[in-house]
Amino acid sequence: MSTVIDDFDREVQALLAASPLNPERIDVLIEDLIHQGFSHQRDFFSSALIDALLSDLERLEAHDALTSAGIGRRQEHQLASSVRGDAIRWLNRESPAQQVYLQRLDELREEINRALFIGLFEFEAHFARYPPGAFYKRHVDSFQGRANRVISTVTYLNRDWPIDGGGEMVLFESQQQGPDGFDPHAPIREMTRVHPEAGTLACFLSDTAPHEVLPTRLPRASIAGWFRRNASVNGVVDPAR
Repeated sequence: MSTVIDDFDREVQALLAASPLNPERIDVLIEDLIHQGFSHQRDFFSSALIDALLSDLERLEAHDALTSAGIGRRQEHQLASSVRGDAIRWLNRESPAQQVYLQRLDELREEINRALFIGLFEFEAHFARYPPGAFYKRHVDSFQGRANRVISTVTYLNRDWPIDGGGEMVLFESQQQGPDGFDPHAPIREMTRVHPEAGTLACFLSDTAPHEVLPTRLPRASIAGWFRRNASVNGVVDPAR
């Protein structure tokens, strides 16, 4: 057992050494969030980390460890193939790649807190695999006043994604939610499209940034994540999922 643990730790340390975050890119990300509410940068993560994460996802997929994604949380959770068609697996540090990715995102959380004083408490994330034809209709990730997801992230894992491969994420202009929540049919202006190329990181505000994933022509791999505030109730921490 100790040999297995030692090997795991060695892989973690090697991957950490090969995948440092760039402070200048973090500064750009924070400035983007301040001025426009979203940021996306190519090659934010190292090739070594991205390749390790994709291998991890492929291993999980080969072992049938992904589950069909749904919409809603807890008692309201339901499958809705007319809304989204991806399969997911929550990251839980079971592999060196997951361990390093979550550590790097925690470092990013600390930098955002240091700059913006917004009290981000934790980060949660899951792999997302979109088969050909799959999509995710326009939505927001957090309902105002009723959830603790603050900043959403998407990290892309597919190398050499063709220009006609589909699967882009479309970000729309910020939209304030009404008393009944976000209206997915309201006409709003497109702000940007994010090409799903390996190493790209996209970040945006969870409760005011409608977005969608366009139908993909090829198998599409990514990691969706959320920086969260602590929504404790009576001293009990709101579970991440």
